[in-house]
Amino acid sequence: MSARAHSRTAAAIVLTAAVTAGAALLTGCGPTAANAAAPTSAAPSGVSSGLPSAVPSGVPSTKSGAPSATPSTTPRSTPSASTPSPSAPARNGTANSRLTISNGTSRVLMNGTSVDFGTVVRDLAWSPNGSKAAFIDGAGNLDTANPDGSGRVVVAKAPSGQAWSHPTWQVTAVDPVNHVPVKNNIFFAASQGGVSRLEKVLATAVGGTPEALELVQDDGEENPAVLPLVGNSWPNGGGTIGSAVYANTNGNVYIRDENLRQSGAMVTQGSQPALAPDDESVVFVRSVGGHDHIFRGSFDHTAKDLTPHATTDYTEPAWSPDGKTLAVRTPNGVATLPADGSAAPTVVSTFPGLPAYRG
Repeated sequence: MSARAHSRTAAAIVLTAAVTAGAALLTGCGPTAANAAAPTSAAPSGVSSGLPSAVPSGVPSTKSGAPSATPSTTPRSTPSASTPSPSAPARNGTANSRLTISNGTSRVLMNGTSVDFGTVVRDLAWSPNGSKAAFIDGAGNLDTANPDGSGRVVVAKAPSGQAWSHPTWQVTAVDPVNHVPVKNNIFFAASQGGVSRLEKVLATAVGGTPEALELVQDDGEENPAVLPLVGNSWPNGGGTIGSAVYANTNGNVYIRDENLRQSGAMVTQGSQPALAPDDESVVFVRSVGGHDHIFRGSFDHTAKDLTPHATTDYTEPAWSPDGKTLAVRTPNGVATLPADGSAAPTVVSTFPGLPAYRG
């Protein structure tokens, strides 16, 4: 049975179960009061009308061959506490929406405000219901925090010589019929000596020890190939059954299913993948005609260019919770577009950074 067919068969069971993933499964839309376990270190927080002052470096272009899977690089400086005019253009795009923008400083744009997390925030990702943020902090460790920056916990500390990047959540409901326990994990990429691998750790851990993420080829694929265990990066989870997609330095995107059993397969050529909330399609970046385009692919290996008339680079796509909108990074800020490609991207914030949506 293919990875996609297997997931669809089990999805009906999982969708009927209550999600009971503990502390990471609280609800919320805007920055909320602290409601998590006490952080392992002091983490000042605050919400202001100010905006991050540091401007991140641009996303490396991938104009020849398959795009690379290199995570975004952003400055580590902490911005000043200055308060620009409320009409500052960088505020647009996040007010009255679930869109957030981070740029590698301590401040994250959300809901028309700038939230201070008290540490560098890199590669920000939200739990499925938006109650928790996961990110790489200024020391290179994996942290979680509440949306207002409080309750910060160091989930795992990166060993010396390792660089961690791009955390993503795996949150699923318990399936008592098939004896599948609730899952509440964080996947991320760990690179050492130029070699990148995928790892996972319990999302509620404090100073936890990550382990290698299991990657097993779907035994139902025709002419199956061995899945690469190194060169993997940019994991991104979605849906309700624990699936994730990731990129490899060989220029391919892979799907990893984990429901009744773990299975995986190559999906398409590209980089920086993001799995749809319904677990049925993936968007990714591919170089076309000198620019990075956003494609949407299905698991039958077909793909549609959502930005066929691109005159700039579109990278780092993120799905809205309802699956109708994509946010993408551009050299001039963050743009959004319909997930079906029915309209061209529109810049909604002139503040450049990594887009992400809260659930």
